[in-house]
Amino acid sequence: MTQTAPDREHEDLAASDTEVRQFEQQRWQRPPGATEILLVRHGASQAFVPGEPFPMLGTQGNPALAPEGHVQAAAVARRLASEPIDALFVSSLQRTQQTFEPLAERLGMTPAIEPDLREVALGEWDGGRIRQFAAENHPLYVRLHTERRWDVIPGAETNEQLIGRCMGALERIAGAHPDRLVAACVHGGVIGAALAHIVGATPFSFGGSDNCSITQIVRCDDDWVLRRFNDCSHLDDYLHHR
Repeated sequence: MTQTAPDREHEDLAASDTEVRQFEQQRWQRPPGATEILLVRHGASQAFVPGEPFPMLGTQGNPALAPEGHVQAAAVARRLASEPIDALFVSSLQRTQQTFEPLAERLGMTPAIEPDLREVALGEWDGGRIRQFAAENHPLYVRLHTERRWDVIPGAETNEQLIGRCMGALERIAGAHPDRLVAACVHGGVIGAALAHIVGATPFSFGGSDNCSITQIVRCDDDWVLRRFNDCSHLDDYLHHR
């Protein structure tokens, strides 16, 4: 049977519709009501000299940034200066506050201090001593990593105490900044504890984040999502450590 002109026209239109319907990969976008938090580890802090403990803030070591740490702080400020950041947070320890000074100046912001984002309390090993024991491969330091528990160190915080206060602080920040991007300068122990909790990994799975690296988490629909970990592209030209 001969196909009529209207039938051919309908067929041509259907074919045309099929040809133009394409579904490109879409880049992730923050869902409505969600909060993005950039966790920046502080810059490298001053070296520990045996017999000369760091100055203390309460029971915790409070070293200043080393010269290298100031260079790293300037680099992360250049990286983040063009981001639409709505608020800055730091811990109560001076190395985080010094790290965000260049970024705060560029953005014209004053960081808020969130004490519960301070580093893990190390008990008898605080004040810088843990660095020496790590270098000496102290038996308790080996046990610390074997058992993945901070309280192997006498007087140190438990994993549960660290996670509880850090996640409490992050929940407060997220709750106060829906639909916003914020940045918080924190510590390696804080990043490791928070990420292990968020993804349900074993403790210490996210240890070893680099100084002034960037980690990105998102609070959305009563849940947390990990978007980025240990981004150092503003610091290093290589993906590995030589």
